[in-house]
Amino acid sequence: MNASNVIERRAAAALRDPRWPAVVARDPAADGEFFYAVRTTGVYCRPSCGARTPRPENVEFHRSAAAAEQAGFRACRRCRPDLPPLVERQAVVVAELCRLIEQAEAPPTLHQLAGQAGLSAHHLHRLFKAHTGLTPKAYAVARRAERLRAGLTAEKSVTEAVFAAGYNASGRFYAEAAGILGMTASRYRAGGAAAEIRFAIGQCSLGAILVAASERGLCAILLGDDPELLLRDLQDCFAKARLIGGDADFERWVAEVVGFVEAPGIGLTLPLDIRGTAFQQRVWQALREIPAGQTASYSEIARRIGQPQAVRAVAGACAANALAVAIPCHRIVRTDGSLSGYRWGVARKRALLEREGGA
Repeated sequence: MNASNVIERRAAAALRDPRWPAVVARDPAADGEFFYAVRTTGVYCRPSCGARTPRPENVEFHRSAAAAEQAGFRACRRCRPDLPPLVERQAVVVAELCRLIEQAEAPPTLHQLAGQAGLSAHHLHRLFKAHTGLTPKAYAVARRAERLRAGLTAEKSVTEAVFAAGYNASGRFYAEAAGILGMTASRYRAGGAAAEIRFAIGQCSLGAILVAASERGLCAILLGDDPELLLRDLQDCFAKARLIGGDADFERWVAEVVGFVEAPGIGLTLPLDIRGTAFQQRVWQALREIPAGQTASYSEIARRIGQPQAVRAVAGACAANALAVAIPCHRIVRTDGSLSGYRWGVARKRALLEREGGA
């Protein structure tokens, strides 16, 4: 067989191979599925590599980077197929920065974080938000708030808790206290005693619905079959607060929430009082960024917040969500697209997704 026939056969084989279109399209979804090597350069690449598309007769496919190297090829310096995928490397960088923020006595500046990561401040800011759903500053604020809540429970005084949380001056803390705790520090130390929570229980197409609000905004939207169980759930969430039946003004809030449940496309304009740990708030923010009509898996959310190994913790944060629909944990599905558990029942989850066009 002459050389031209060999070239033609190699080209025909590559063009018939189902992996070839991914190489031509530089499809990132194919990364990790296979690697391609170029005989004329001696280099192997990821399918998504931005290098010029090789001639098909010069290409051969390999299942792994190790297999390509065993065949005598070296790693491309552009797409670095010998390293983990870029998104995983970025997630590791962000996770390290999260730990740095959590361990720092005072929140690091954006430029300090960028220097640590070896990135520009602009790129770091964009990368951090893409993976966690929060800016570095917002993440630091949430982490400091988490330390503050723990300190107010454990420390001997409010002042000790304030400085232990990383505040350099009590004046700044008191200016931010209502936004962080939803109440004064002394009231929070008392377990929320004397805090007032307005609530009302109604009906919607998904069954009973309880809507509750603090002075900051909606703090609970609970769904179920038994109104008494919903009320008990609210009492458990706000054990020392004073629960007050909603008045006529509050009924308008309830009507808006019910309307949002029935027709998600109208949106929800009411303020939210979202209470949770820094980790939970990162997860919930990521959930709120999933567009209506779309879904994501627990592992996808874990990657987005920069902690790809925290899949179970993400599931726990979803289960702890007390603001049904407003924080759309119903948009989380299994990796294969099937419906997973839901605090208020899989049937309700399916109904919500169908209304949004996501199932």
